[in-house]
Amino acid sequence: MDHIERRDKEMAYISDESVMKEQQATRKILQELNFCDRADFKKIQEISYRLLGKAGKNLFINPPFYCDYGTNIEVGDNFGANYNCTILDVAKVTIGSNVMFAPNVSVFTAGHPVHPAARNTMYEYGISIAIGDNVWVGGNSVILPGVHIGSNTVIGAGSVVTKDIPDGVIAAGNPCRVIRKITEDDRQYYFRSQKFDDEAWEVVKNAPYEPKL
Repeated sequence: MDHIERRDKEMAYISDESVMKEQQATRKILQELNFCDRADFKKIQEISYRLLGKAGKNLFINPPFYCDYGTNIEVGDNFGANYNCTILDVAKVTIGSNVMFAPNVSVFTAGHPVHPAARNTMYEYGISIAIGDNVWVGGNSVILPGVHIGSNTVIGAGSVVTKDIPDGVIAAGNPCRVIRKITEDDRQYYFRSQKFDDEAWEVVKNAPYEPKL
């Protein structure tokens, strides 16, 4: 079994010449994206669609953006990644619709053995990550291999997500833990105790969502 096959089966593998050749093709597209005119939103979107394995409508990635392959990243409709997003997609990264990444979010499917003798053999691995619909990941958060984040959930800024997070909660910290459930009462507030004004509330109160709270 070659190392590409091993990698794709989520087995321990080595980044040999064949693996790096795939990454080289991706880096050429990343070079286009990250040095594109930052005001040319149409061109940025066109390159982003070319980069990712699968993407729904209204994709927007705010450069700079970094990944290993791109082809292992699948996103739904209305996905937005702000500045300095890194997705190490050695394994599959599946992201639902209406997901927002704040600046400096990192998603790591990749990892290395803990024991130094094993690590020094150059074997590494990738374990898939899944994120549901309607998720907001706060700035400077890190999502680690094998994690699943449920729909309608908020990950607070600066979190390190080491384990699965359920639907419909606010979770934060290092390691990231559930703080509380999100309730329908939260709809009327846009920041802490600050409520939407009447004009905005007319829009917000009728906005649909998947009721998985």
